[in-house]
Amino acid sequence: MQKRAGRARPYTKALDGGWGWMIVLHFFLVNVFVIGMTKTFAIFFVVFQEEFGSTSEQTGWIGSIMSCLGYTAGPLVPVICDICGTKTASILGAFLIAGGYVISSQATSIPFLCVTMGMLPGLGSALVFQIGVVVISKYFKKRLAFSTAIARSGMGLTFLLAPFTKALIDLYDWTGALALLGAITLHLVPSSMLLRPIHITSESNSGVRDKGSSLSARGPEAVCETETLHCTETQEPTTRDSATQKFGQPGTTLTDSQNRNEEFNNGPNRHRLFLITDEESFKKKAILWSYQRQLCDISVFKNPFFYIMMWSFLFSQLAYFITTFHLVARAKTLGINMMDASYLISVAGITETVSQVISGWVADQNWIRKYHYHKSYLILCGITNLLAPLATTFPLLMTYTVFSAVFSGSYQALIIPQLVDMAGHSIMHRFMGFVCFFAGIALLSGPPLAGWLYDYTQTYAGSFYFSGACYLLSSVSLFFIPLAERWKSRG
Repeated sequence: MQKRAGRARPYTKALDGGWGWMIVLHFFLVNVFVIGMTKTFAIFFVVFQEEFGSTSEQTGWIGSIMSCLGYTAGPLVPVICDICGTKTASILGAFLIAGGYVISSQATSIPFLCVTMGMLPGLGSALVFQIGVVVISKYFKKRLAFSTAIARSGMGLTFLLAPFTKALIDLYDWTGALALLGAITLHLVPSSMLLRPIHITSESNSGVRDKGSSLSARGPEAVCETETLHCTETQEPTTRDSATQKFGQPGTTLTDSQNRNEEFNNGPNRHRLFLITDEESFKKKAILWSYQRQLCDISVFKNPFFYIMMWSFLFSQLAYFITTFHLVARAKTLGINMMDASYLISVAGITETVSQVISGWVADQNWIRKYHYHKSYLILCGITNLLAPLATTFPLLMTYTVFSAVFSGSYQALIIPQLVDMAGHSIMHRFMGFVCFFAGIALLSGPPLAGWLYDYTQTYAGSFYFSGACYLLSSVSLFFIPLAERWKSRG
């Protein structure tokens, strides 16, 4: 145990470079293959409607489940990391995404696709995305906004993925396209192996592990080590307190012998911890306690910033996915051919890529606080989408796409830095997990609701009005940040 503990190199500050750029590369690929391919669902949306004769509402459930599970599974990610480690959990997520796309190529109905293209990639996305967020936030501090903006710009590569996906569908039909996309996403397996664990300690207490960190890079061993380092004397040991002082070495054990029990209880060591020599038993108990800690910890609900970020993230992501899924469909209703419509996604991808990098760099200059930028971009997104129904020709629709991508890319570059500023590293994993969970619940109903609006009105204008209203609502909570700061300072 001491040998394993020595492998984790402690740092008193974030590296802001070095191996951190390899983490950025991995997270960049995550955004390409997870968020980017989720956005190309807009192309499959139209294809599935034609293939299965489904309504917009029915087809919308596929994308809704995919995006929803990518968030609602957030609280489970720390638990899975504790079981099998960060790298293994990320690799598992990559296989779920790839497997989901490959199996979807054999789909025969919309409900089948809801499981294979909705649930499987959704669960995999939750694993690879949340792990990437937490690890990159540990490697960067001063350059956090810029580094995450570079990584998040990967989602903008839909300017390549959209025409590429359309070309695959034309060449191999939608079944072959899904199988090939599944094979391509397997690139996340080797990139997940770049996730080298890092441990940031305070300068005054650099020898103690950050007990609040819930991202275990080494699986159950890390849990066991943490509990061993922090064990204290107690009169009535529990599962959590049953730790070894000399782990893995022969020592005094609790046996079924009555004499041994009496000797232990009546002797001078009656207030000491029970010593357990069965390593596997100890690991199981430590993992069980970890489950309870991760799933039952409600400390984040006492943090006012949690509700601020949850509200903002919920409505902004709801609005974002509605416009993403329905942009191509709206272009088609306006008489624009599919190839030209796919160029809209390409232009949006290029614009988002550039705007995210610029927004991240500007935020790191600290000219004003990040949340001021964040709420401004959200308001501009709302206004842009409320004006979207006025775009009835291809040039006007392209103009809307550019402005929408500029503002949406700018605010998305600030989401992760905002989470770190509000939560801190110690509870980042749980904070983000619960924020994503509640946002995912809303996302489950968003695209189907927008699809219902089209089925009822026979126009996608209602979807964009709804999206614009959600963007404006998402900015409201950010105005309460100064009030929350004053409340916390008094407490």
